[in-house]
Amino acid sequence: MADRRAGGRSARRAERTVSKVDMLPGLRRNLPLCEPMDPDQVQRIDNASMDILEDVGVVFRDPIALADWQKAGADVRGECVHLDRGLVRELISTIPSSFSYHARNPEKNVPLGGPNSIFVPMTGAPYLRDLEDKRRLPTLEDLAMFHKLSHMSPALHSSAHHIVEPMDHVVAHRHLRITYSSMKYSDKTFMGMTTSPKNAEDVMDMCAILFGEEFLETHPVTTGNCNGNSPLVWDETMLGAMRAFCRRNQPVLCSPFVLGGANTPASVAPTVAQLNAEALSALAYTQVIRKGAPAIYGHYLSTVSMQSGAPMAGTPEISLMNFMIGQMARFYDIPWRTSNTLGGAKTFDAQAGYESAATLSAVLHAGANYIWHSAGWNEAGMHCSVAKFIVDAEQCAMGYRMAEGIHWDDFDEGLAAVRDVGPGGHYLGHAHTRANFERAYFMPKLFDNNSVEQWQAEGSVEITQRSLEMAKKLLSEYEEPKLDEAKDEALRDYIARREREIPAEDALNQEY
Repeated sequence: MADRRAGGRSARRAERTVSKVDMLPGLRRNLPLCEPMDPDQVQRIDNASMDILEDVGVVFRDPIALADWQKAGADVRGECVHLDRGLVRELISTIPSSFSYHARNPEKNVPLGGPNSIFVPMTGAPYLRDLEDKRRLPTLEDLAMFHKLSHMSPALHSSAHHIVEPMDHVVAHRHLRITYSSMKYSDKTFMGMTTSPKNAEDVMDMCAILFGEEFLETHPVTTGNCNGNSPLVWDETMLGAMRAFCRRNQPVLCSPFVLGGANTPASVAPTVAQLNAEALSALAYTQVIRKGAPAIYGHYLSTVSMQSGAPMAGTPEISLMNFMIGQMARFYDIPWRTSNTLGGAKTFDAQAGYESAATLSAVLHAGANYIWHSAGWNEAGMHCSVAKFIVDAEQCAMGYRMAEGIHWDDFDEGLAAVRDVGPGGHYLGHAHTRANFERAYFMPKLFDNNSVEQWQAEGSVEITQRSLEMAKKLLSEYEEPKLDEAKDEALRDYIARREREIPAEDALNQEY
């Protein structure tokens, strides 16, 4: 009997050491929102933004967009489009206030909008800090590693796209390999490349192979990001990519790229007014392209050091702007995107932790829906750190638990335990504790809360080493969610054909 009991304990211990990789459902937030503006101030930002659109105008450096705006009734003066506030309000009113992303594994579909949020890893890093914490250029294999880690991280709801740039592939072909990696190594939703209009078309074609052309017409399956050139400019590359996504009824992030004090006024409220005008101009254009197409109010927020000109992360003004932008997006009843766990530190140090924690708390209290750059970002986005990726993903799980709000379902049972234990007792062996210990209080795997003596006895391992060991463990346990063989073959055939058609030396890939 003793052996059987020991075996049972050993089995349970072994089970606890295996990483749980079930994705958390999309986050449904139950915390009060932080809304620093009163209704009059929200109206003041709205009026200021509409004044900018009407009086200053927005440059659309794209002949197709200019023709589209002309047909829509806008005041087009050369490349500058002046938008009447009535036209803007009419257009953005047709943007869905919520929708659901459909993953190739239907169990990993997630709703977005209103109280529903998702966490998405970082993208775009030209360097990585690898499994040995060495900073170097990434490869396609490194990108696959991050897609696998995204798949294995319960609080991440997406595999993103080019988490790191695969420098071992020519630029002209990368979007194909990046998209295939996103699809192959995870069955969560993913992002689609928008590095050129034709690249975006290729992504849409690959999505049609994976999901079916008709399915795309009625189901969001991926996300495009279109960055504006602040102040008040949208360029041909982004607008062409936007058209590729909107025409296939796939959502895009309409994202002004804010460097507060450099390409916006050196003040919070006027910066938000400008950003709001920029976002509204792009959101309105999505509805010129296709009425009712899903779109997301986007932005990238950074402030600039007035001493060096370098972008900063985790500053109080960034949090304030997130709170304000959340209010504006809800004022227009449009889902919105923000950036999470950003850091300017060069290694995974205390600065990186503080910057990321400040941002995570702010975006959750701001009520963001599409929470991008949620794992790995450091050095102002110049590298993705494996160590930080793993800790950020756990921090998102902690933020998820906080934003869920208070659990009341076992309130009566907990109170009954107070009567059972009484004064001077303890709860460790009580039935209520045994039933609830795993969910009662979040227990981080990567933080060390033992005594210093025990920590020293176990090798004085700090968090960077612990997280790298966790990454290696996750990768050793990874099981690929296999693509349907016919679809996999069709995707690989499509990539091979497009790589033959696209000249490898066309580094900027703008002709294709």
